[in-house]
Amino acid sequence: MARGSNRRNQPGGFGEAVALWVAIGAIVSALVLVYAGVRIGHELAGIEKTPTDPWAVFFGVLDGSVAWPTESWIVFGIGAVLLAALALIVYRAATGRRGKGTRVDWTSTYLGKGREVEGISAKEARAKAERWGVKSEAPGLAVGRTVAGRQRLYASWEDVMTLIAGPRTGKSLCYAIPSILAAPGPVIATSNKRDIVDATRDVRAATHGEVWVFDPQGVAGEEPTDWWWNPLSYVTDEVKASTLAGHFAAGSRAADAKTDAFFEPAARDLLAGLLLAAALDKRPLTEVYRWLTRPHDDTPVDILRANGQPMMADLVFGVIESPEKQRGGVYGTAQQMASCLTNRAVLKWVTDDGTRRRHFDPAAFLREGGTLYSLSREGRGSAGPLVTALTVAVVEAAEELAKTQPGGRLAMPLVGVLDEAANVCRWRDLPDLYSFFGSQGIVLLTILQSWAQGEVVWGREGMNKLWSASNVAIYGGGVKEEGFLEQLSKLIGKYDLIARSTSTKANAGMFGSGVSTSRSLQRERILDVDDLQALPKGRAIVLSSGNRATLVETLPWTEGPAADAVRASIRAHDPQAEKTIRDTAVDVESAEAAGRRWQEAAR
Repeated sequence: MARGSNRRNQPGGFGEAVALWVAIGAIVSALVLVYAGVRIGHELAGIEKTPTDPWAVFFGVLDGSVAWPTESWIVFGIGAVLLAALALIVYRAATGRRGKGTRVDWTSTYLGKGREVEGISAKEARAKAERWGVKSEAPGLAVGRTVAGRQRLYASWEDVMTLIAGPRTGKSLCYAIPSILAAPGPVIATSNKRDIVDATRDVRAATHGEVWVFDPQGVAGEEPTDWWWNPLSYVTDEVKASTLAGHFAAGSRAADAKTDAFFEPAARDLLAGLLLAAALDKRPLTEVYRWLTRPHDDTPVDILRANGQPMMADLVFGVIESPEKQRGGVYGTAQQMASCLTNRAVLKWVTDDGTRRRHFDPAAFLREGGTLYSLSREGRGSAGPLVTALTVAVVEAAEELAKTQPGGRLAMPLVGVLDEAANVCRWRDLPDLYSFFGSQGIVLLTILQSWAQGEVVWGREGMNKLWSASNVAIYGGGVKEEGFLEQLSKLIGKYDLIARSTSTKANAGMFGSGVSTSRSLQRERILDVDDLQALPKGRAIVLSSGNRATLVETLPWTEGPAADAVRASIRAHDPQAEKTIRDTAVDVESAEAAGRRWQEAAR
């Protein structure tokens, strides 16, 4: 990039230039009004001798040598009113546009715009959709609108995304809900709140098939009266048994919990063996927990041997025959991992009660289309492991389906919105798989409240891998982590500041001005850590593959074509519908209000 394209004068120069032009405009306006008053006024008053030189007219009026009749006053007054009205209109238009801005908008001049963000432009996203044969009204998932140039940006149907933003920064309003609405095919969404379900379920049901709400902890008040899902249907071999056990291990552990280097992996392996035994023998999931409470029960060992799993049988047998304290520690740890199975409300969603409810089939869901919402809350007994398991089951089914379709990618993309991923969907392998999903038509948006949340689940290296693998990475403000913000500030880059200094010389002589001006070039960060920490609501920083970092205005669902349908869905399902809609309106207006306050303060 050429350095000159990122150069900015020392602050204050712009204001001086504006003042100079205002002064020039005032002088020219006065000259024009006086000249028009004399010429037109003299014509109306019947005065024949009128100078034609504007300067002669102006100074003649001042010294009294040029007549200034009443008609001239009338013309002058009318002209002055018209000029004042025009100036007011221009001022209102200028301040109105600036009033909607924020204190960081000036940086958009030095961030990506135009061709510098062409890779995520609407044109590029639409071209990719046409190339892959994706029929969709939206060219991709909306990322935002550039502050400089007001260019809409989109993640294409082969991009995976990560959003980091603190509480109350508009994550659902501007990203989760709009992404669900924009999806042309099946959608999976996770959350610990009911808002995205209430806002989108009726809209999706009217256009994209059946809606499934997996709500084991009653987050949205949904009851398992129509369908259920058996996690053991996912377990077809020892690999998937180990994967499911990993979900239980990750989802049941507190964020600040310390793990034991021996008991943790041993308990996970034991749980995997029991899950595989229950799946092979067509037993309910509750049987797994019953076995965990009976360390001497060798029934799982017999089942595994009878079904051609001698190694897994030996693993379980080895734990059963281990010393009492060791056995107790492994079984006790495994019980904690599967603690959500002691919750009767949770079990209704994952066990067959004999009422002929439909069983959820991930492969059929992908073929038929629809929307799957999976909800849970944090804390002891959380259904997070089951939410993760169901999400992974659908994504892996999508991978299998993609293998059978042209180009090894889904003809109709699967959109996954993993809201509160670090709390309710702790998918440990996600960073390792992230970069492959986009090429298969699996478009994921992972939403986190902070960088630290991601490190708790995936570790420092895993979180770095997830962030780097994201084709589109978004920071939406509200984070106070200095390390992350420092890294982000460096990625955004610097601009060239032309600093100006003035000095006065003593005894400059008769013809010397005594004033000298020097200029120097300095490199300054476009957005420093404190700017990023206080990023105004309604603004986001976007980093994307092959493009410069850019500042965008976020796009709430209230600006979308389905806004009325979303409000209707909220009213139909949200117990506090009117308050929710009212709060949404406040959130949308807050960025403009903040901009106006900062503009007034600047004045």
